[in-house]
Amino acid sequence: MDEFQKEASTFRSALKDVRVEEAFVPAISPSNVASWETNQYYKTEEEFLFAIAEAMREEYNAIVDAGFLLQVDDPALATYYILHPEASVEECRKWASMRVEALNHALRGIPEEKIRYHTCYSINFGPRVHDMELRHIIDIILRVRAGAYSFEAANPRHEHEWRLWKTVKLPEGKSIIPGVITQSTVLVEHPELVTERIMRFADAVGRENVIAGADCGFASFATSFEIHPSIVWAKLRSLVEGARLASEQLWGRASSVTVP
Repeated sequence: MDEFQKEASTFRSALKDVRVEEAFVPAISPSNVASWETNQYYKTEEEFLFAIAEAMREEYNAIVDAGFLLQVDDPALATYYILHPEASVEECRKWASMRVEALNHALRGIPEEKIRYHTCYSINFGPRVHDMELRHIIDIILRVRAGAYSFEAANPRHEHEWRLWKTVKLPEGKSIIPGVITQSTVLVEHPELVTERIMRFADAVGRENVIAGADCGFASFATSFEIHPSIVWAKLRSLVEGARLASEQLWGRASSVTVP
């Protein structure tokens, strides 16, 4: 945890001179750790997964104890279906359910309002015709012990799925963080389109339950550059301007967030 404490201190210092409502630190989910490691000790896949969950619990607690929100990044939940074309939707749901169970084991005791959960379809510019549909996993996502759920919604393959939130009951006290800008194209969204996307979700689940977000990060790894930084900043400016316009319509006041 020494390395994390150094990172937390650096992050805290960077926040001193800026106005911040909530600062979060991302951490990977147990299922994603398991996909990168080989089980050479545990008798079953489930034992292996829950051992990882117990180990990750230390990092999750450290983030919250440092005063930050915890964001659990779990792209595997949505992308398992893409990587296993031989598996049926029901088989993928069964796979995902056990992973959520393990994640909840790792999150036990942490206040839900301190946790965000994120899943996505990874950063690729392909046709995406084999993506898992949100309707097949939305109930599993909502089982995660989190106060807010982040997911892709600006990706053109999934933008229509906002309608699901008109029929799916969002648990009391929970929020959604739909992507209103996407990493799946270099096109920069117009702020008014961003506003429209926010308004749809506000209409579906209530204005107080929506936080405007991005579909995902703009690089697969810290050292990769799938999207040029100038485009990323332009997209973020559209996100801020679109959120400002939406805030004016929904609340009669503008957002105070700025992007350099």
